[in-house]
Amino acid sequence: MLHRIIERLKKSKNPNSPRYKWDMARRISGHHVKYVSERIDNVDEVIGKSGALNIKDDELLVYASFDVLMRCKIVDMQAAELLSGDGVVITAPDLEHGGRMRTVIVHYVYYR
Repeated sequence: MLHRIIERLKKSKNPNSPRYKWDMARRISGHHVKYVSERIDNVDEVIGKSGALNIKDDELLVYASFDVLMRCKIVDMQAAELLSGDGVVITAPDLEHGGRMRTVIVHYVYYR
């Protein structure tokens, strides 16, 4: 109980701080992905299905459809969980695609 209180007090509330970004990456890492979409010209297009979110060294990888859809440095990403709690929106320079800025919406597999 005390351990949880201490962890809660140590969490950063500034979404631009490296600590907050690492906490978010650890929280979303390991989730199974139902599908991944990207907003292109104001239309959400599904770009991958069935995968996972993983941390490798100092990078977050979005893996789906047997391919790495996005790879970014954790300290460079902006991530926010969906209000429903069943996914996350990640905006970052995508190292897998030449460093261009991308925003992907990752929807988790829902387990009862």
